[in-house]
Amino acid sequence: MQIYSVAIEVIRGCWLTFVIVWLLAALWTKRSVYRESGSQRLRYTLPILAAYFLLTNGGRMPYPLNLRVGPHTAIVAWAGMILSVAGLGFAIWARVVIGRNWSGTITLKEDHQLIERGPYRLVRHPIYTGILSMSVATAIVLGHLAGFIGVVIVFAGFWSKLIREEKVMLNQFPDKYGAYRQRVKRLIPFVL
Repeated sequence: MQIYSVAIEVIRGCWLTFVIVWLLAALWTKRSVYRESGSQRLRYTLPILAAYFLLTNGGRMPYPLNLRVGPHTAIVAWAGMILSVAGLGFAIWARVVIGRNWSGTITLKEDHQLIERGPYRLVRHPIYTGILSMSVATAIVLGHLAGFIGVVIVFAGFWSKLIREEKVMLNQFPDKYGAYRQRVKRLIPFVL
C-alpha cells in the first residue's frame, strides 16, 4: 500500500529530525552543577535503547516478536503520520521553551529555573510525551508485536527517569514544584 511507504518515510524523517535537533541543541545549555552518575543513567538509557531496537526492527525479529498485530489500513498510516509529526512538534516546542535548562540526563543547571509555560502548562514532561507519541506512531504503522512491547518499555524507562527527576526538582524547588505537581499531570494532559 503506497500510503504505508509514505507513512514510514514521514516517521523516519521525524526520528531523524528529532536526533539532529537534540544534538545541535545540546551544544547550547547551561553548565551543570549536579549530574547523576553513569550507573543511575543506565537504569533508563538501556531500556530506552532496547525499546527503540524493538520498535524499528520488529519485522526482522524471530517469532512471535515479528507477528503483525496491527492492521495495515490507510487510516492507521495517516494516524501514525499525524501522531508522529504532532509528537515531534510537541517535543521540539518543549525543548525550545526549556532552553538552556535542558539536559538529556538528570541534572541541575547553574541558575536552574522551573519552567511552567508553553507545553509545560499541559504536562510536566512534554519531551517524553512527544517521544512516546512518536513511539506509538512507529509501533502502529509497522504493526509488529515487538514494536508494541517497545512502547511499553519506552514508557517504563521514562517513568523511571521522571520519578528521579521529580525528586531532584522537588528538592530544588520544594514549594513551587510541589504546587506545580498538584496542578499539572506528568505525561498526558488531565489524565496521567
